[in-house]
Amino acid sequence: MKPMPIADLHDVARGLAESGKRVKVLWQEENSLAFVARGREYRSEFHIDPVDEVMFMIKGDMNLHYRTPEGKEEIAILKEGNTIHTPAGVPHSPRFPPDAFVMVIERKRREGEIDRFQWFCPECDNFLHEEQFVVSDYTTDPVSKAYANFFDSEEFRTCSKCSHVMPRPKSA
Repeated sequence: MKPMPIADLHDVARGLAESGKRVKVLWQEENSLAFVARGREYRSEFHIDPVDEVMFMIKGDMNLHYRTPEGKEEIAILKEGNTIHTPAGVPHSPRFPPDAFVMVIERKRREGEIDRFQWFCPECDNFLHEEQFVVSDYTTDPVSKAYANFFDSEEFRTCSKCSHVMPRPKSA
């Protein structure tokens, strides 16, 4: 029998805050993945996950931006202690400060499943860019890689409709 991991979520959050790291994977098994994430003050993309996600706010509050099937941006507000189920395929953007922490539980990616990260113009809501990753190991922090690719390119950040250039955040 495999060991059953026990994690003190407050200790994990404290460790992330002290280390400056963004993500701590609690476990990563074939049918179950759990991690704690620290907020990214610069988060602006919409993640399209190929699997369902359950999020639980350990500390602080989150504005979970999401896009409806019609493409309209909405916001679900999660207070500390709240949980939410985000179905696979729903573009979502968890926005919360670096002193807030969320636990995410989902299924580990299967071969061929792709995570997508999309940005939209903050001025006119026009689609800007998409990054795609095959996430076989969540400890590689695909969100940070997607951000680096996007923000390192002025071309990706420039709107083809209104010419607005999304600024590069100081912390990304």
